[in-house]
Amino acid sequence: MIRAVVVDDSAFMRKMLSDILNEHPEITVVATARNGKDGLDKIAEHQPDVVTLDVEMPVMTGIEALEEIMNTTKTPVIMVSSMTKEGAETTMKAMELGAFDFIAKPSGAISLDIEKVKDNLFEKVLYARQVSRNTLTPLKKIAPVKRLDQFKRTAFHQNNKISSASQTTTKTIVAIGTSTGGPKALQRVLTTLPADFPYPIMIVQHMPKGFTRSLSERLNSLSAITVKEAEDGDILQKGVAYIAPGGYHLKVRRIGTSVGIHLDQLAFVNGHRPSVDAMLLSLAEICPERVIAVVMTGMGADGKEGLIRLKKAHNTTVIAESENTAVVYGMPKAAFEANIVDAVRDLNDISSEILKHC
Repeated sequence: MIRAVVVDDSAFMRKMLSDILNEHPEITVVATARNGKDGLDKIAEHQPDVVTLDVEMPVMTGIEALEEIMNTTKTPVIMVSSMTKEGAETTMKAMELGAFDFIAKPSGAISLDIEKVKDNLFEKVLYARQVSRNTLTPLKKIAPVKRLDQFKRTAFHQNNKISSASQTTTKTIVAIGTSTGGPKALQRVLTTLPADFPYPIMIVQHMPKGFTRSLSERLNSLSAITVKEAEDGDILQKGVAYIAPGGYHLKVRRIGTSVGIHLDQLAFVNGHRPSVDAMLLSLAEICPERVIAVVMTGMGADGKEGLIRLKKAHNTTVIAESENTAVVYGMPKAAFEANIVDAVRDLNDISSEILKHC
């Protein structure tokens, strides 16, 4: 039985979340708490397997409580965030600090339709129990990795001649797919790429509408490359990372001699929109000369079918995050077991591996 503690300053939300979690035959709520400080006391008393933690609370905020949890018990924490700009920004900070994942309150701080996220919440709680607590380490406590333009830069220029017009956009495309644990993984990879990275990067991070813009803005502020939330009609440019907006599939289409972004809201794929498979299958249709595909931490197997198609149709290199560092070894495992992975790397080594194939 998975033992959970629910921390929220709203009595209504505490009851709603508790009732939902208690519906699942493998989950029981052992305690609730009205703020972060109360939550820390309840966690110490009950030693739960997982905690749901409201972002905005009096006395001690969710961020303050999360930092203390990561310094002590490292209990997997699922943040419960309002879909406001401030709530999204705080949630991205929580991911960086070691939160396992988050769910969005569908209608703001006090939601009457929280049951919309029931299945999503069940899935995250069930996975949270299995996670290695070592993978929940805050980014600031992980050994730093130098940005890759600080060493071996000369060889990078000589070998690739990235100033050549023929090396701009469509010949090689990098595609990254990730889910649970992805914001922290993306930060680790993108912030270590050089400013003159020679290819466009397409990214699908499983995340609901309202949160991907904050993720993009935060990563852009920390990275030497440009990171943006993708917009329909964007022309792919070297050194730019395009993150799929929540609620939209990220695809590509030919626009003259260029390749542009196409966003749509067609049916969910593998239970997701955006879907990694939707992105990769779209890439397979436009026939780029080469794809460097990266699959990192995440639940399920989204991306596997697209990788199989790409491998059959085009020159595709597949890099998978290792089980050692993946918060959830689901998506990388599915790719590995399909025998389509060319390199398995710890998170800190993924950006270097990408550059090997430039």
